[in-house]
Amino acid sequence: MSDHTVAFFDSTFEEALSLTREARDYLTHSEPAERDKLSPTDRMAASCETMRLTSRLTQIMAWLMVQKAIHAGEMTREEAAAPEYRLSGKEVCEETQPAVEGATLQPRLLDLLERSHRLYERVARLDAMQGHSARPALEE
Repeated sequence: MSDHTVAFFDSTFEEALSLTREARDYLTHSEPAERDKLSPTDRMAASCETMRLTSRLTQIMAWLMVQKAIHAGEMTREEAAAPEYRLSGKEVCEETQPAVEGATLQPRLLDLLERSHRLYERVARLDAMQGHSARPALEE
């Protein structure tokens, strides 16, 4: 792995970790107070979208931890190409429309959702590239 690749990976990992911490702090401290002020429809939407946020960040961090294991020599690229180590949750994580139509979400939650979606899409492209390069030559 080149120094450029390691730097790119490290910055992506740090970005994901920072976003995960930011989401944790929001969901633990600010979101519950904001939720109490919402209508039942908006509360339902916020609950659904916080689950989507959590799913995205969980999938991203799991995939990045596998990449760290590869880099540390704890796992091979071929092992990491197995379905259980690939980025998953696409049906939920790639969706950008709120689960509850007509609901209004809190601005901070919207920001976290947007940033987590952009990061998920970037990691999905990396996962797709890894899957392509890990296939045996006979499949290409």
